[in-house]
Amino acid sequence: MPSLDFELHEKQREIFTSTARFRVVGAGRRGGKTFLSAIELLINGLKSEENGYDLTNKEVWYIAPTFSQGKDVMWNLLKEVGKDVIETTYENTCTAKLINGRRIQIKGADRPDSLRGVGISFVVLDEYAFMKPEAWDLIIRPTLSDVRGKALFIGTPEGKNHFYDLWMAADSGKHEDWEAFHFCSLDNPKIHPKEIENARDTMSAQAFSQEFEASFEAAGGGKFTEEMVIYGDKPKEAGTIYMAVDPAGFGTGDGMVKSELKRLDETAIVVCETTTKGWFVHEIISGRWDIRETALRILRAAQQYRPASVGVEKGSLFNAIQPYLEDEMRRLCVYPNIVPVSHGGQKKTERITWALQGRFEKGRIILKEADWNRKFVDQLLSFPNPMAHDDLLDALAYIDQVGVTNYTQYEDNTTQFEPMDSYIGI
Repeated sequence: MPSLDFELHEKQREIFTSTARFRVVGAGRRGGKTFLSAIELLINGLKSEENGYDLTNKEVWYIAPTFSQGKDVMWNLLKEVGKDVIETTYENTCTAKLINGRRIQIKGADRPDSLRGVGISFVVLDEYAFMKPEAWDLIIRPTLSDVRGKALFIGTPEGKNHFYDLWMAADSGKHEDWEAFHFCSLDNPKIHPKEIENARDTMSAQAFSQEFEASFEAAGGGKFTEEMVIYGDKPKEAGTIYMAVDPAGFGTGDGMVKSELKRLDETAIVVCETTTKGWFVHEIISGRWDIRETALRILRAAQQYRPASVGVEKGSLFNAIQPYLEDEMRRLCVYPNIVPVSHGGQKKTERITWALQGRFEKGRIILKEADWNRKFVDQLLSFPNPMAHDDLLDALAYIDQVGVTNYTQYEDNTTQFEPMDSYIGI
């Protein structure tokens, strides 16, 4: 009778025996995540039914960032581990047909159209940090719904990007179907400790922490450091308050798909006071709202802070929100000066760096201590990681366009103006 014969180390068993429908695993290099994934694929492929659902016509997938990566990493291992339960293999498509007739396929997230239209019961998303989050939200997640299929997200951290968001949400305990796991390279007993120590001696502390200890904290972008971040009180010198808005999609109310756990891009509203000494950031409001709620939040902030102007990134989203802003202005009797701002031909990374890096280095940006600080600093330290969020930074950078500091100095009014003719004022 064909069978699977395998042995898992302690951390692998912890993940394997979890009953969570969706498992998110941050794993160090050589920790055994690929072997665990192969076992999970075979075990789930050999099931003909689960929880009362017929799985006969459902496939099992292994998705890597690209198809060639998936083939290089998983295909030969899958054939070796599953040789007793695989009936036929198709090399050109990396498809394995099991003895029960079900199929396991290797896929690449770089070809999203190839992921559509097929029902699946189980999927492994390997190195999820290097995939676009839309592959899960828009394509994979819906295909699991009809049989309450399961997913295993697994990979080495790549800073605080969407994989980090997903891991943190799963680890929060607030979502019944989700569970988060973490294991580092040393958790694999087959790796000699001396090998790890040799790597520690030859790699940077940041790279070692990320690659071997599976730390989400390690991969900062390098443009900003924690030492640049200054918290403080509102400056005594009176300045001018400006607002800037970086709009994102407007939630499910306008046809956008919202993830059940993690953040997609968010709308960010920055309130900043400019003085001759720099910027004081009063507040950053962020979230993913429908279009009317976005307009309302902008105007509520304008009503509270009375900015000289409100800069909104121009483009299709600005055009979409403008009628709602006008409606809410009339309703609230609040009429801030709304001005469009643009990228000016610069890439986002260049624009944010130009506007913020020098000011942070010279201590000319001060943050008011508040709940939004952590999200902002996380984005700041990860910048310019292309897979990390930068919505709050982008909005703050737009203050450079709308905020014009008044450098005119006024003398004490010791000499009074005296008209030569009091009737006509000259």
